[in-house]
Amino acid sequence: MCPWIESDFVASSRLNRAAFVFSLAAFFFFSASSLGWAQTGSIWEPLEERLIQDGFDRTYIKSLFGRTSLRFSPDIMARKINALLATKLSVSKKRPRTKPQAMGKYLNPILIAGAYGYYREHRQDFEVIERKYDVPGDILTALLLVETKLGNQVGRYNALTILSNMALSKDFSLIEAHLDLENVSDEVKDWLMRRTGQKANWAYGELKSLITYARQNGHDPLEIPSSMYGAIGKCQFIPSSALAYGVDGSGDGIVDLFNTADALHSMANFIKKHGWEKDLDRKAQLKVIYRYNHSESYSLTIMAVADKLRKTNDFFGN
Repeated sequence: MCPWIESDFVASSRLNRAAFVFSLAAFFFFSASSLGWAQTGSIWEPLEERLIQDGFDRTYIKSLFGRTSLRFSPDIMARKINALLATKLSVSKKRPRTKPQAMGKYLNPILIAGAYGYYREHRQDFEVIERKYDVPGDILTALLLVETKLGNQVGRYNALTILSNMALSKDFSLIEAHLDLENVSDEVKDWLMRRTGQKANWAYGELKSLITYARQNGHDPLEIPSSMYGAIGKCQFIPSSALAYGVDGSGDGIVDLFNTADALHSMANFIKKHGWEKDLDRKAQLKVIYRYNHSESYSLTIMAVADKLRKTNDFFGN
């Protein structure tokens, strides 16, 4: 109970019954309003001040974090930390490591047929891109298929909400009650606190990149859809990659990763700058693709999809 609530009730007792009922109703109305404001406004204050100290405009930041659509949810970070905990406990049981392999769900004939249709539709774009970056269209199509189903599934979350919640959760107490800590040792809990801090710091860096990217390109950060980890666009770049590798492929003066031309050029730019060359052997190609998503199964899947697209194209001819 807040210390000022009891004194209000004492004062109210001096009123007649009708006045008391009116005052009580008004009290709960304004209390509810202030609590709603606290959730959408004041809880963000540590994060706001951190961003302002790092050079962002105070008026802009206060306006951005004061919008009612931006809300704190401890479950956003808790879901990720619980997943880390489950993985750690599973690994501790010393289960044998399975050999990485291509994910079969992306190799079914229907998806490959759709991907080949996309490849044919954008063939001229891919020819231009390959001349500029040396990255073939089948690789880019494979990436786009696995990342966003050829640009059709760009995420149902909001990048600013995801990254802000994660960054604010550096304060472990905000999410502790939402973690699966039953029967967890003090040693493991300390590990979780460290990992939460690391994840929060990563998210804060990505949040700064997101706001910068949005302002540079005229986007509203609260209107940018994302994955559950804050990856954006048809190419699913994290915001720092959007800043580092984003390319205006359409020539309109902005980098819009939800625009097909911009997304394709940006993907090719990323792959090129991570070591892609024309005559790389298979092992070297897999290492470059691994940089896009740090998973051996992912790399094998991209190359397997690209192989099928290449064989399909060879079969039907140019």
